[in-house]
Amino acid sequence: MRKNIKYHLSIIFFLGMSFLITSCAKEIPGKLSSELLPLEGNPLVSFRILLHVGSVNDPEGKEGLCQLTFSMLASGGSKNLAYKEISKKFYPMATSVGLQVEKEMSVFTGSVHVDNLEEYYAIIKDMLLDPGFREEDFIRIKTNLLNFLEKSLVSTNYEQFGKEILNLMMYEGHPYGHHDAGSIESVKGLTLDDVQAFYKEHFVQGNITTGLAGGCPSAFPSKVTGDFSVLPEGQTPHLTLPEQRMPEGLEIVIADKKTPATAISMGFPVPISKANDDFFALWIAVSHFGEHRQHLSLLFQKIREERGQNYGDYAYADHFIQGRRKFPAQNYCRQQQFFSIWIRPLANSNRHFVIRQALRELKKLVQEGIPRERFELTRKYLLNYTKLYAQTLGERLGWQMDSTYYGYKDFLAEVQERLPKITLDAVNQAIKKYLNFNNLYIAIITEDAESLKDALVSNTPSPITYANPNMPKEILEEDLVIQTFPLDVLPEKVRIAPASEFFKKMGIPRTN
Repeated sequence: MRKNIKYHLSIIFFLGMSFLITSCAKEIPGKLSSELLPLEGNPLVSFRILLHVGSVNDPEGKEGLCQLTFSMLASGGSKNLAYKEISKKFYPMATSVGLQVEKEMSVFTGSVHVDNLEEYYAIIKDMLLDPGFREEDFIRIKTNLLNFLEKSLVSTNYEQFGKEILNLMMYEGHPYGHHDAGSIESVKGLTLDDVQAFYKEHFVQGNITTGLAGGCPSAFPSKVTGDFSVLPEGQTPHLTLPEQRMPEGLEIVIADKKTPATAISMGFPVPISKANDDFFALWIAVSHFGEHRQHLSLLFQKIREERGQNYGDYAYADHFIQGRRKFPAQNYCRQQQFFSIWIRPLANSNRHFVIRQALRELKKLVQEGIPRERFELTRKYLLNYTKLYAQTLGERLGWQMDSTYYGYKDFLAEVQERLPKITLDAVNQAIKKYLNFNNLYIAIITEDAESLKDALVSNTPSPITYANPNMPKEILEEDLVIQTFPLDVLPEKVRIAPASEFFKKMGIPRTN
């Protein structure tokens, strides 16, 4: 999906205003590529050093190695400076180095005022090109990784925990099928020699795109290209992924945990991504159904606004990671994508009801499509909302890199061109083609998992009660339908495991 030579003029929308930016990206197999978004006079410079390497490149039995290796670069020292010295130098410059590792790509990020550009760049260049690989940094970063897997993820981050269980379900036996940080067992076995070997194998020119945006001096991009060109030529072979496995019926995993609230993530693979024409029509449908953190969405209206059940009820047409604000983050591109629904936190007493409610709304969406007035509203909303996606230099550069991955000159400009041409019929056809309500993976974090399993399997009615004694009559009447909405859940399709057992080893823990 990446084009070998790319040069174009792109329109990036910034708070509703258009800026004409020259952008170029050149990719030659085995050689360094670059993205440049110059903005003359801008006082900031933003870096994105992107690698087409991610957790899919972890060797079997060494899952988490990509995350650990690149964390050693971002949070360790160079040969010249220890990490504490680097932190002291960064502080007065009000800057840092960020890192995100995903399935197929990883990216180092940073922004700095142009007055500090040379000093900042000299440090990060050495961090990435001449890392210190000190034993004390290795121990510190590896310990942090283990604490994240063992404590933070399972104990405090229910949103991410549920999404990661869903990922394990969708991609069992697949290169995507492990957490980017690996498992406790695999990380414990990693050594500093493993880290150095992974760096040597994958930190090569053909895997790297250097990205710069902002008001840097005209000669500076060439300097960066020259510095990174000292890396060996070469490229990690492009990974051919196996076909995604669709669920057969409702396949459920329940993480049993003592908790006052329930978190639910559900979904299934879809055979398209932003690179496909049908994505734009499906995107309108899913935005109508569950746009992230927007009152506009149907699920939000039905579950939260009308019934006061919880905080968030959203749906996504592809893999979604929230950025610094509520907008989607960049550089999380994947060859294979999935549709998902996210619901949390719920009172445990209402979990069965809301599972029924979400699936009933999904069924109605598939069978009835969306009304014309909702289609018009959502399409107009997306046309304006996506103009806010790229508000910072880093975001604008990130979207430009994602555009290259998916084969566009400018994805956000493509949105503005394509959405007005999408018809209601095209949206409803995409719904029927790609969505379904019978075959879903469902990940649930809740307490007393056995009682939930029994209720799901036996289709026990799930009436709901409200603190408000004056609920509208139409809501109460609809509740009577929802509480007996049939779910075809087979006992052998429900797996239960203690929450504490997840991520100790690879895959879903052994269940009852």
